[in-house]
Amino acid sequence: MFADGLRTKGGTLSEQRASSVPDVAFGFGSHSTVDQGPELRRAVEQADRDGLDLFSLSDHPYTGENLDAYAAVGFLLGATRSITGLVNVTNLPTRPPAMLARAVTSLSALSGGRIVLGAGAGGRWDRIADLGVPRLSPGSAVEAFEEAIVLIRKLSGGGPPVTFDGRHHRVSGITPAPVPAPPVWTGSVGAKSLAATGRVADGWIPGHAADWLSERFRTSRPIVDEAALAAGREPGEIRTVFNLPGRISSRPSANPRDENGRWLGGSTDQWIEELTGAVLTHGAGGFVLFSSGGGAPNTRSLGCWAGEIAPAVRAAVAAERHG
Repeated sequence: MFADGLRTKGGTLSEQRASSVPDVAFGFGSHSTVDQGPELRRAVEQADRDGLDLFSLSDHPYTGENLDAYAAVGFLLGATRSITGLVNVTNLPTRPPAMLARAVTSLSALSGGRIVLGAGAGGRWDRIADLGVPRLSPGSAVEAFEEAIVLIRKLSGGGPPVTFDGRHHRVSGITPAPVPAPPVWTGSVGAKSLAATGRVADGWIPGHAADWLSERFRTSRPIVDEAALAAGREPGEIRTVFNLPGRISSRPSANPRDENGRWLGGSTDQWIEELTGAVLTHGAGGFVLFSSGGGAPNTRSLGCWAGEIAPAVRAAVAAERHG
């Protein structure tokens, strides 16, 4: 079921990285508060039993009522057997990359590789600065974001001590963890961060829940691909994973998309047709379901997503690709 570890073309980025998600991944996401912790645990345990590939948590450390993303991911990985955890996306300005490298490699070692590192340059700088983090310009934030990914990779996979003297991040003589770096999926939005994704990341999550028919996807993905080619990489190495806040209805919807073309959801058959086309026509590499309100899907929707939609899309894609 699961893909082997990924290796970049020519070994230009890092040593082999562990990957515990298949070519087309299905997961669910939640923005959980502290009082929703038991509900979140039940949802993740159900998703694990039902065969979903990943669960996704947001990272807003300046919001006191939210669960800390990495504490929650570690706890939930310990309560499950197969599902992978993703912070979607890690607020890198608030998490020093050398320490984050220790966190994600430790989680990978303890869980059998069931971790993906989601990474973002930081989008809410007014709140980030409230935590005492020095404010960066947009350009500097992207530089720091790319440096952080490179440094995390250097501090993974074993090898001699690392000295790194970047503009924003520095370490001296630090021994890497003897664990491969997890795959890195970014939440890049602007042109500079999209190009950084093409150079150093393994996946891209389009911002603002943009889908495969959106203008954001059509204009942004080429930037990722061009930067990958310029760095000597194959664009196909970088999967696109879509966040989908939507409903799963018992009957077909007459309006599965809104007036702006955004996917809203519909019946099981409508979801299967739409997602199969997203994979085969637009190269989608994963889907993370949220409720229409942005939180975790309810039990019925989660069961339908795992038990009906995901298997049917996988079967349809396999039949088309392999005849």
